[in-house]
Amino acid sequence: MSTLLCGIVIIFSAMVCFFAQAQDVPIGDVAFTEYVAEQMRRAMGDAAVVMKGPLKLEVGTMQANLNRIFDYCSRNSTDCRREISNYVDGIAQAHRDRLAPPTKETVVVIVRTREYITAAQAAMPKDAPKLQPRALAGGLVVLPAIDMPRTIRSLTEADSQTLGLPADEVFKLGLANLRTRLKPLMEVAKVTQPGQIGYLSGDVYHSSRLALHESWSPLAEARRGRLIVAVPATDTVLYIGDDPPTAIATLRLLVKNVWDRAPNRLSSELFRWTPKHWEVVR
Repeated sequence: MSTLLCGIVIIFSAMVCFFAQAQDVPIGDVAFTEYVAEQMRRAMGDAAVVMKGPLKLEVGTMQANLNRIFDYCSRNSTDCRREISNYVDGIAQAHRDRLAPPTKETVVVIVRTREYITAAQAAMPKDAPKLQPRALAGGLVVLPAIDMPRTIRSLTEADSQTLGLPADEVFKLGLANLRTRLKPLMEVAKVTQPGQIGYLSGDVYHSSRLALHESWSPLAEARRGRLIVAVPATDTVLYIGDDPPTAIATLRLLVKNVWDRAPNRLSSELFRWTPKHWEVVR
């Protein structure tokens, strides 16, 4: 066989292998759910994994909704298996973490959407303790959570009782721990020039910075009080220091693009900083 022919065979074999790997995740919602369920059973050990319907699994006492991961895989077939693996590992760790009692050192405050709260509460048993969200701005809420080694678990009313703290004290503790965990904003965020979009990425608590409203004051003051911020993903913050319609439109387009592609999407809304609170940019 000639060298050229051998090269063609090798390349063809590699392409066949690549496409076989990319296609081994089923694309239908039922088949996809069964596929993830099987991966979950391998990771969960003795915990029961039951398919409750398309894109819905019962994992021990938890419900795993696969809508987000299914949507991601529909748009990103190449990274699908890796994202499923990360998701399964996260659920398995969350299952183990549910058995661990909360401690004051692990309490933080996170930012999530109202839809997230509704889905998370619905996934819990009917008699399960309630989550403790508070309105932030627009569709965003803040809620206390437990910072685990591999996961972040929402803190319930029962957890607050275990800690021996009323709800207000839990929030104060979570905000204090969040300030300690994060670097000061002005150490990681650059003051943008007109027409420039700034960003923070890579830390799952970047979006939680919106709960620390006062920490944004220096960045806003550096731009004469003009600051618009977005959190399209839990680990991503985008912002601009000016607000003409063209700048807002450009930011909105970028935010939508990031939100569409993110496996950990959060919100496509824009928020204007004011001295007292965040306001939705209409």
